[in-house]
Amino acid sequence: MEYSIIVILTIFLIGFIGSFISGMVGIGGAIVNFPMLLYLPAALGVADFSSYEVSGITAVQVLFATIGGVWVYRKGGYLNKIVIGYMGISILIGSFAGGFISSYMTEAGVNLVYGVLALLAAIMMFVPKKELDDTALNTNDFNRWLAASLALVVGIGSGIVGAGGAFILMPIMLLVLKVPTRIAIASSLAITFISSIGSTTGKVLTDQVLLVPAVIMVVASLIASPLGAKFGKNVNTTILQSILVILIVATGVKVWVDIFSG
Repeated sequence: MEYSIIVILTIFLIGFIGSFISGMVGIGGAIVNFPMLLYLPAALGVADFSSYEVSGITAVQVLFATIGGVWVYRKGGYLNKIVIGYMGISILIGSFAGGFISSYMTEAGVNLVYGVLALLAAIMMFVPKKELDDTALNTNDFNRWLAASLALVVGIGSGIVGAGGAFILMPIMLLVLKVPTRIAIASSLAITFISSIGSTTGKVLTDQVLLVPAVIMVVASLIASPLGAKFGKNVNTTILQSILVILIVATGVKVWVDIFSG
């Protein structure tokens, strides 16, 4: 594919807008960028990416987008090595398997997985999350094998669509495993980073990554995510979540309609 200025600008704007929105509400960019990259370039008539290519591009974008977050939390004492160890190893295996398996799936199959994840994301954004004291967690207090099993399942689904899975990991860590809030935020970023290593590797090995669009998306996300996070601090989070849920549900519905009408 030849990349004209119009195509490059379109990809950059999609990455920028998607990452800005993601930065505002604190979720991974893939759940937003996947449908935008899949549908907008085609609707504008500038490019037509397959579901495989979109999932490969978003996998690389998430890999780089999570590095900054982990770096910020590295000295705060909130990266719980036991939680990261059990869930990180499992999600790495799952995301690598998902990234690899996706090459054998139909495009409708990949889109179906996104549709399921989008539905879960929309629901989980409004699940009440009780703030837990940062000192409350004894590393022996959570079910390690449950954590590992859930991370494996999340990894497989996330790996297929090139996501990191942060939007599902956070509710699991807070509601199921009872991990303290700040530790969950920091540790989920580290686990998401590990997940994106697996999914990106699986996508690269199965030739699903388009280098130029991936680089453009990475640059856009590194610029937009911090700006979105800063802007989001001054905006009512309920309004932000409502807007994002509408976007996710709308694109999810589009995916489901395409699957059943195809």
